[in-house]
Amino acid sequence: MAGVRLAAVMLVCAAALVAAGAARAPAQTTGTAAQGAGNPLTGMRFFVDRSSPSWHQWRVYRHRGERRKAALIWRIAREPKALWLGRFTSPHFRKKVRRLVVAAKRQGTVPIFTVIRAVSDRCSPGYTAGGPAEDARTRSWYRRLGRTLGHSRIVLLFEPDSLGTIDCHARSRRDDRLRLLRYGVKVLSRNPNATIYLEGGASDWEPARRTARQLRAIGIARVRGFMLNATHQDWTRANIRHGLKISRMTGGKHFVINTAENGRGPVHYRLANGRRITVWCNPGLRGLGPPPTMATSNPMVDAYLWINRPGYAQRCQGRKIAWFAPRALAYARHATRWESPPRGTRFGYRKRYPFSVFAGSR
Repeated sequence: MAGVRLAAVMLVCAAALVAAGAARAPAQTTGTAAQGAGNPLTGMRFFVDRSSPSWHQWRVYRHRGERRKAALIWRIAREPKALWLGRFTSPHFRKKVRRLVVAAKRQGTVPIFTVIRAVSDRCSPGYTAGGPAEDARTRSWYRRLGRTLGHSRIVLLFEPDSLGTIDCHARSRRDDRLRLLRYGVKVLSRNPNATIYLEGGASDWEPARRTARQLRAIGIARVRGFMLNATHQDWTRANIRHGLKISRMTGGKHFVINTAENGRGPVHYRLANGRRITVWCNPGLRGLGPPPTMATSNPMVDAYLWINRPGYAQRCQGRKIAWFAPRALAYARHATRWESPPRGTRFGYRKRYPFSVFAGSR
């Protein structure tokens, strides 16, 4: 009996040692941890790129003694913003991506990347987006990006606008586009330390049921969830309601919301037939929205992020897609932290401006 008791004591002690060792062992970031239960973004510090155009502009204004402009641009420069990767990340693709990953690691922060390679830049019944040859180039690019990122700890926002623009393609190419996106999701989700959110449209765009069906088709089961409002300016609360509908149809997936440019909400109007139109080309008097945070208004929303790039011009303005200080100053000047329109406001203002002020200023 004494031998049995001694063996039992030894087993208990061994179990305690194992448990203590497990408690002391560093937590391992696995694919499940990066994508799964709990909010994987909690406690995370995001990378602020001090070589960004906004940071450079802030330094220029400060050096010139233009304090008011510097203070406005600082509202943009100080915040972590998504770093966009695409066809334009050239030459020296690997070098540019690795520089950002290494810089973030030195800061003890995590970079946020927006991947935008499968671009739909036209809309017509015969549009093929380059056909199978371009699809092959995009697949190769996804593989190259995957190799470059390796197992780096990152947040990855996948292909904004890619689902809502599928109908811009020729009918014969729409399934090809879904297969291409599914391939990209498969390749990039191999990184066990990547928390990934797929394009999910916006609350003032496609119906939730259709978006959910597309998300299932491109492999949302492989990743953490989806993103909303990436290139739109609809109110945060409207996107929360929309996102909850999509979540219920995608197995309870979580989501993030772009708040970079929705501080004054969207500019919508209705045609005589009742159809709602969104002014998407540089609507006037828009502002920065709530800064990036994990303190959101709903537990299904992992974070409010600045997915889009506040201060960048749009091609529809007749400009290159590049930093444009007047636009940045305007968005900073009209910034709010509103998540929904305050009572008595119209297009984000209590003052009654003529509609022409909002309708796509150049």
